[in-house]
Amino acid sequence: MEPTLLSLVATGFVLGWSVAWPPGPINAEIARRCLANGFWSGFGVLFGACAGDALWAILVALGVGTLFTGETTRLVMGVLSIGLLIALAVLFLLGAWSSWRTPAGAAPAGPSRFESNRASVLLGAMMALTSPWNVAFWLAAIGRPEMTALGMSSLLIVAASVLAGALVWGLLWSASVVFLHRRFDQGGTRDWWGITVKALTGVLMLWFAYGSATALSGTR
Repeated sequence: MEPTLLSLVATGFVLGWSVAWPPGPINAEIARRCLANGFWSGFGVLFGACAGDALWAILVALGVGTLFTGETTRLVMGVLSIGLLIALAVLFLLGAWSSWRTPAGAAPAGPSRFESNRASVLLGAMMALTSPWNVAFWLAAIGRPEMTALGMSSLLIVAASVLAGALVWGLLWSASVVFLHRRFDQGGTRDWWGITVKALTGVLMLWFAYGSATALSGTR
């Protein structure tokens, strides 16, 4: 029995939502950028990550995704992903230290190029494209024999619905972070929000890097 359009969309949307909401480096960076620079900065990471995921979905639907499942390829991608997480952790921790050393009441430094909306999009795409577990996800989502038997059009519908589910979650997450920041940030002579968020995000990135390294070593 051929699945209906509604069932394909619902399956993809629920799958996208379920894979997007658990804590991870992309959600952590969305929150950090929303707190530091506002909604659109965090949304840029989400948009870039969805663009990267869209590319993986197309490659898997075309049958190219299996080329990235070899042990050597997975190892290289895993090392790149871990290196990116460590680099981000160092950047955020150094930023927290710099903000801590800034005298109270001093004018904050202007935003760096790394904090621009364009950089947000590029970072989100890099985080999605360098993750070997994204390949595994898309192979499980639309690369299974029972899915490929449905045809290219059905696969693309499921893939688009997965991205829609992740996008809706990301929009709600970004908006919630901005709302809570505005609701509870009372201001002050020192940027406690910025210091705390940078430090916590740096620690989280190190934790995610450790988890990725542990998972990667377990697959060898």
